[in-house]
Amino acid sequence: MDEKTELLARLPLFAALDQRSIEAVATLAREVEAPAGTVLMREGDAAETFYLIVSGTVHVERAGLPLRSLTGGSFLGEIALVEDGERTATATCVTDCRLLALGRFEFDRVTATFPEVRSRIEAAVRRRPHAGEVAGPG
Repeated sequence: MDEKTELLARLPLFAALDQRSIEAVATLAREVEAPAGTVLMREGDAAETFYLIVSGTVHVERAGLPLRSLTGGSFLGEIALVEDGERTATATCVTDCRLLALGRFEFDRVTATFPEVRSRIEAAVRRRPHAGEVAGPG
């Protein structure tokens, strides 16, 4: 098993997938090293990428107000891709981050092929505040 496959296998989003399926996702994902201070996405921008955090911390804010911090095992960028809209928040690496990224085409392919992954992503979309909404607890 190569390193990218091992990284994906450790992420909760892909826990329900078998080895072969994880390998298929790994062929679509690209590894990204982002130093602290890197802005992964800006509120209002077009959505092009879905990110899986392998290590590091990403701070998410909307309208300059903090929403949450995400760490290894978390993912971000799904709302605008699922809803085919603009980015609903700005995400900045607060530490050096190691990420796996799926472009729009690859994201659509993974969610169409693996219903378990699509279900987990859709659940996250329902839980997370959208543009114009105030973040609740959690």
